[in-house]
Amino acid sequence: MENLIQIIQEIPKDKSVFVFDLDGTLVESKAKMDEEMGLLLAGLLAKGKVAIIGGASFEQMSSQLPENVPDLSNLLLLPLDGGSFYLYKDGEWKKVYSQSLTDDEKKKIFDSFKRSFRDIGYIQPANLYGEIIEDRIGQMTFSALGQHAPVEEKKKWNEENNGERLKLVTKLKELLPEMEVKVAGLTSIDVTQKGIDKKFGIEQIIKNLGVTAEEVIFFGDALVPDGNDYPALESGVLCYKVGSVEETKNAIKHLLN
Repeated sequence: MENLIQIIQEIPKDKSVFVFDLDGTLVESKAKMDEEMGLLLAGLLAKGKVAIIGGASFEQMSSQLPENVPDLSNLLLLPLDGGSFYLYKDGEWKKVYSQSLTDDEKKKIFDSFKRSFRDIGYIQPANLYGEIIEDRIGQMTFSALGQHAPVEEKKKWNEENNGERLKLVTKLKELLPEMEVKVAGLTSIDVTQKGIDKKFGIEQIIKNLGVTAEEVIFFGDALVPDGNDYPALESGVLCYKVGSVEETKNAIKHLLN
């Protein structure tokens, strides 16, 4: 797509809204943002609006923020891939909206995961770190090793089993045509209501801030078909694909220099 760039020198410096994926882009999976990224984020917040959009819940996402950012007033959080929206105002987070799955939708998603496991012959890992299917109110998330697995274990599983995850995604899409089913992070699959994805989230950012798509740039590591960042490309904003947290740091340094 013409709005996808992968060369750091091509990142324009005239944007006023900077939107980031979370895990794999600003932080390692479910980790807290490190001090260097916090300083870079503070620099961007002084330059314009910054939005973070990811599959995590609000509680998880806010806990990953660094402690060395003195002013969060230009920061927006969009958990659940845009299913929720929070602004920082008067020293606290204010909810703009929050989408929710119905009990019937949650049950159908849960049953579809179980059927998918059976139909593709999925073998669950022997060692699990917490529940593998998490109810995030507006999203159901499968994590192959459990919600609290160490990053190194996740990376190993991804290298050895990502093909199985893609088979699960294909099967789930057959069973849940009315839902969004996306690969997320190293071991996860996110399921939300149809139309709730990063395209939707970016559209809400544009609407809330009263800006145009030309003023926005998105940074993500999963800008590939079936990746949960891919809908950002479909929103029409300029997108920069990163390969690691370090690449994101270098991109922000480019913007700030």
